[in-house]
Amino acid sequence: MKKIAPLAAALLLTFAFTSCKKDYTCTCTISAGGITSTATPATIHDTKKKAKDACEKDNGTQTVNGVAVTRDCKI
Repeated sequence: MKKIAPLAAALLLTFAFTSCKKDYTCTCTISAGGITSTATPATIHDTKKKAKDACEKDNGTQTVNGVAVTRDCKI
């Protein structure tokens, strides 16, 4: 039992400090002037929340040369 306790503690610490980072694909739908396009700009390697925030940070509508451009990105 004395030999198992340090091993169990080491395994527990290993799992406690392991990150949950995975690869997430950010897919964007861009609409401008009645034309819609879908693009996959990036694969994000991070936690799900951080990847979602990074993917969706530029979502919204902007006007470029008088044309409304809408960007909607999701994991």
